[in-house]
Amino acid sequence: MDDAPFDPQQQEYLKGFMAGVEARRGSLRPAGDGGAPPDALRAAQDATIARGGKLVPQEDAKRAKHPLDRWDELTARAAEGKFPKPIDDFIGRYHGLFFVGPAQDAFMCRLRIPGGILAAHQLDAIADIAADCAGGYADVTTRANLQFREIPAAKGPEVVMRLGDIGLLPRGTGADNIRNITGSPTAGIDAAELIDTRPIVRALHHHILNTRDLFALPRKFNISVAGGGAVEVLQETNDISLAAVRTDGGLRFRLTLGGITGHRDFARGTGVVVTEADIIPVCDAILRVFIAEGDRTDRAKARLKYVLDRLGIDGFLALVEQRLGRTLERLAEAAIHPPSPPAKHGHVGIHAQKQPGLSYIGVVTPVGRLSVDQLRGLADIARRCGSGTIRLTVWQNLLISDVSQDRLGEAITSIAALGLTHEASALRGGLVACTGNAGCKFAASNTKRHAAELADFLERRLTLDQPLNIHLTGCHHSCAQHYIADIGLLGAKVERGDDLVEGYDLHVGGGSGPEQKIGRLIRPKLAQDELGPVVLGLLRSWLAQREPGETFHLFCARQDDAALTALAAPAEAVAA
Repeated sequence: MDDAPFDPQQQEYLKGFMAGVEARRGSLRPAGDGGAPPDALRAAQDATIARGGKLVPQEDAKRAKHPLDRWDELTARAAEGKFPKPIDDFIGRYHGLFFVGPAQDAFMCRLRIPGGILAAHQLDAIADIAADCAGGYADVTTRANLQFREIPAAKGPEVVMRLGDIGLLPRGTGADNIRNITGSPTAGIDAAELIDTRPIVRALHHHILNTRDLFALPRKFNISVAGGGAVEVLQETNDISLAAVRTDGGLRFRLTLGGITGHRDFARGTGVVVTEADIIPVCDAILRVFIAEGDRTDRAKARLKYVLDRLGIDGFLALVEQRLGRTLERLAEAAIHPPSPPAKHGHVGIHAQKQPGLSYIGVVTPVGRLSVDQLRGLADIARRCGSGTIRLTVWQNLLISDVSQDRLGEAITSIAALGLTHEASALRGGLVACTGNAGCKFAASNTKRHAAELADFLERRLTLDQPLNIHLTGCHHSCAQHYIADIGLLGAKVERGDDLVEGYDLHVGGGSGPEQKIGRLIRPKLAQDELGPVVLGLLRSWLAQREPGETFHLFCARQDDAALTALAAPAEAVAA
């Protein structure tokens, strides 16, 4: 070869060749160092910084190293018997582990049970994990899920691994992730349902777990898929709600967005309907718009609600359509035919299934807590008397399905032998309580204990002939969704002399489904020992003054705040 310069054609070839080499070199660099295009998390953070925003510490931690790549840090701490510091605790929640100090010097682990449906062998294994690695019980949550508490530092990763062994890997059950997907608990067995949601929830669950970019959210996210039927799913409290409806063009799912009742907002109508086949791509596009547009500088404003406030529904949907590359289907309200509303307290008792000769049994749990023996006993009943299927609900209870007529008596007797029941008063059927300050550092009051005491107090003094929902939540996070209860109680510290005692703010008139409404605050700062007499006085006023057949919800709706406050006076008979 001589030293003659390259001709123009050779020069162009070499430019292209070197560009290819550089691109290949860049693809081997970590994302965000000037090489390959960053992933969704870093891209969203880069956009925030480019606008002059300052990332919150949680975003800085995610930026330093992706939380899903930090499993080795969890196992290293466990080997030393150490609990994480706050920012490491945040990272650990991507793997399902929550350090709940100072309320408990322990981990909590929240499971991931899509649609809340379990097999008996899984419930057996859950009981074993609770016995070996946790406090000997599991709590049913308001997302049709279970969680363990009192897990020692050394046992945290063991719990996660054992859950993975039974197909319940708790990845993304905390921090800035998509939480457990809720679905109709009677899916596939309910004569009133429009569609069996189990295959949809299963497919969406696995899409989320296997799509790394969907672990790039700026804040937590809830999804619900309702197929119609007798048991309420509370879908309007979710960031994405998909509810089956009939239309002139066939079955669709009505899409609503931005539910977050702890911030006093139900999911908003969009006018959009989605086919079953389109649910995953539409949800994916919504999530990716949220990843790109969510606030990473202020945790209090990082939920989807605030993106919708800023962009408006139409602006947000335009970005979703841009991601999809096509327009979404929209229908006028007159063309949409929703199913019949669910039954209030339809999650309790014995109900016929659409399969001839089979029933499901709604089992009442004591404010959501089940001991190891009860967990094992329920699994045995489901296997022996049914199909081995257990269905959790958002009402902190469970259903045992596929029980034949000739095994109903045996099942009921066995449930009673566990100290549980399929029957509940109009008070207890809708009694919901979060963990409270016995296990949560944010809670101001011991909600589970106070819920049980309140129910005992009221049941000794009156009998209701209509179902009532009473929800006790320990803090503003509103895990027990106090704003949508007939009577909602928000934990508070109450001054009594020089001391602070446990108490509640009393809200009334909330509801979900056909009763959708945010409850009103009528009595702030009630000490816990004042609660029973005040609620009793309010309920007695309703029973005495209601119109024929009038529910507590409707009774509250026709009273102004001053009237309700006056009615919520301690019942005179109580002092005696």
